[in-house]
Amino acid sequence: MDVRERARSTPPTEKRPRDVELAENRRARFDYAIEETIEAGIALTGTEIKSLRAGHANLREGYVRVEKGEAWLRGVHISPWTHAGYTTHEPLRPRKLLLHKPEIAFLERGAAAKGYTVVPLRMYTKQGRAKILLGLGRGKRRYEKRQSIREREATREMDAAVRQRAPRT
Repeated sequence: MDVRERARSTPPTEKRPRDVELAENRRARFDYAIEETIEAGIALTGTEIKSLRAGHANLREGYVRVEKGEAWLRGVHISPWTHAGYTTHEPLRPRKLLLHKPEIAFLERGAAAKGYTVVPLRMYTKQGRAKILLGLGRGKRRYEKRQSIREREATREMDAAVRQRAPRT
């Protein structure tokens, strides 16, 4: 058995999972009724990805704008990397989203409708690449927000009652 045959017969070694949640915008699901989601790649510099992996990102004020056939993520704050020398990034710079043309057209049509916007929901890595989950959402009115709070509290109370009533084994 030569080296090539042995290399083919040995199973691949287990690698550590590289899919990591970098940031989440929980407020977006409260402020918007999300109807569609789309996954996009994001073009970042080296110091930005290092800062993201350290957990220094804020998606709350973020939104997506389509300009000249390209999708841009705006309003997302990624803190400067503390260990960078003279080359650091601007925290609020617009970042290009990596999407196919039909996906960009879908986002542009959706955002053009009255009351709809495209907001970032989650930022994560997938197979070592930075990805962002975008949501096409309609802004909720105040009474809709109160209703979602009521529903959340009702389910929490029901779960608590079930846990309290269920016999322990």
